Amino acid sequence: DDKIMDAAAFEKFLHERVKVNGKTGQLGDVVKISRDKSKITVEASAKFSKRYLKYLTKKFLKKQNLRDWMRVVASDKNT
Repeated sequence: DDKIMDAAAFEKFLHERVKVNGKTGQLGDVVKISRDKSKITVEASAKFSKRYLKYLTKKFLKKQNLRDWMRVVASDKNT
């Protein structure tokens, strides 16, 4: 809610960039990305790497010139 990072733009970025079976932008029923105000949820029924999600998040932050001020951290090992 502090307007530093635009959650809608990040959700759109994920929809465009997430690869499923080597193809970008074709999520189908395998990966579901949803947003509730400032919280974004990614649900995957197939194998989906947390490292890949962190990579995409860092890429988005770099594109928005926020990488120097924000850090990507997981809340626990299984999230």
